[in-house]
Amino acid sequence: MSTTLEKLCAHGQSPWVDYLSRRFVRDGDLQALVDKGVRGLTSNPTIFRNAIAEGDAYDAQLRDLVRDDPDPKNVFLTLAGEDVRAACDILRPVFDGGLHGWVSLEVDPRLAHDTEATIAEAVRLHALVDRPNLMVKIPGTTEGMPAIEETIAAGIPVNVTLLFSLARHREAATAYLRGLSRLVAAGGDPHTVGSVASFFVSRVDTEADRRLSDSVNSSGDDLLGTVGVANARLAYQTYLEMFSGPEWDELAAAGATPQWCLWASTSMKDPDRRDVFYVEQLIGPETVDTMPRETAEAFLDHGSVADTLAGALHARETLERFAAASVDYDDVTATLEREGVEKFRASFQELLDVIVHKRDELLPA
Repeated sequence: MSTTLEKLCAHGQSPWVDYLSRRFVRDGDLQALVDKGVRGLTSNPTIFRNAIAEGDAYDAQLRDLVRDDPDPKNVFLTLAGEDVRAACDILRPVFDGGLHGWVSLEVDPRLAHDTEATIAEAVRLHALVDRPNLMVKIPGTTEGMPAIEETIAAGIPVNVTLLFSLARHREAATAYLRGLSRLVAAGGDPHTVGSVASFFVSRVDTEADRRLSDSVNSSGDDLLGTVGVANARLAYQTYLEMFSGPEWDELAAAGATPQWCLWASTSMKDPDRRDVFYVEQLIGPETVDTMPRETAEAFLDHGSVADTLAGALHARETLERFAAASVDYDDVTATLEREGVEKFRASFQELLDVIVHKRDELLPA
């Protein structure tokens, strides 16, 4: 009998897990989820910070590394590179089957507003991991868009992360298409260069619901918890528009693959609501859903699978009602982008601090 994750695949959606640690890879837990239908993996600074801080799985290697290199970032990249490389190898059979099997590693989020430094970091990570199914994660900031184009043009797969607004998502798709066109014009093979657009969901509801609750013009509780899904469904409509027509057909004929929407931030923050709500509400072909490990396990246990991405008209009406409640969509998404970059930057600094602390513990003066 098929698992619920395998049923997602049958509906054209690729389920990924948003989690990575050394024990998760080495103890067989990732392989077990792959056997149940997981088709890719994402990571971020917070995930790595927690993995390295908890327990002693990294201590032996870390002790050797810090003796030779005082730079905590270099130490982190060596540790992370090993984990990501191992995850890529586990997912390689899936990748060789086509379209799936990607593993993501994020550029230093402190570079989110530095185009040239982001490009250089993407090249560095691509060479460090040295696996064809690595996707380098680049934040979808204003400065990130030309970095995405340049990185794709260089033949490096990209996961565009921290997308909250429909406008930013369109910019990400445009950057990908421009990069592909340049790659093909230079004689490169676009078949080897995939991309996803990571569109965040639950964070939108958290911020929108807070503002709706504070708005004196709020039109009622029925809007609470509805904006995130509506926003994502409209992003899917942008995807259908951008990856069709003569320009796209020409790229597809050369071997290019479309930039699927990836639903990120899909865990339920409200304990009174169904824990797999966001997964169930965003099922459709040519999409990815990356789930925290706990959400993936919950969906395996009691998730329901049906095509649910339709309903663009209702989604537009939801955003119109949201605006009528005197809540500024553009300000909500701009705030979330800014806070998302700040949170990842803080997590990355905390990660480096953890490495320094571990170094001092393992190599006392």
